[in-house]
Amino acid sequence: MPRRSLCFASFAPRNDIRYIMKVPIEISARHVHLSKPDLDKLFGVGFELKKYKDLSQPGQFAAEETVKLVGPRGEVDGVRILGPCRKETQVEVSETEARALGVNPPVRDSGNLDGTPGAKLVGPKGEVILKQGVILALRHIHIDPETAAELKIKNYDRVKVDTSGMRDLLFENVLVRVSPDFRLTMHIDTDEANAAGIDGENHEGEIIIP
Repeated sequence: MPRRSLCFASFAPRNDIRYIMKVPIEISARHVHLSKPDLDKLFGVGFELKKYKDLSQPGQFAAEETVKLVGPRGEVDGVRILGPCRKETQVEVSETEARALGVNPPVRDSGNLDGTPGAKLVGPKGEVILKQGVILALRHIHIDPETAAELKIKNYDRVKVDTSGMRDLLFENVLVRVSPDFRLTMHIDTDEANAAGIDGENHEGEIIIP
């Protein structure tokens, strides 16, 4: 992996120095990660997801298959499944979508599902009633250990990211996730992207670390 150079800048009126590094920003639209048992219930026993496209993180992909998400107040059709299967089913939506569904999910890191609300998933072969699993994904950065070491940050640290969208927002409380399997990328949901005027690919922000 090529090494990324760091630059330094000072921000008036403060006199402290902050490290800066560019980070690609991707919009994480509503999606679902399915467990294998739930995939079997929705699409039939032994069903295998068909890859639609690879995602930025190695080994992860968007599947051709979608499901319907049903809440107490409304429903959302065409919710994309991301693969591969996980240990526990997880649904990620925006605040706008949560209100339309009639659920009140907390802002959580991926995989932290205790105490989250559930919903119903509808597939071509069956339904799954989730007791928990719906979250608003905490904005986060995927980063490899080498780059994290350059920035002097570690897994589960929090940083700030200044966006380069039309509305140029400063996102605070951005979770850092470090793994040798990760590529440097920031993920925000559709509500956050709309607020920052980010509407597609090739957007970058700057990681700011005090």
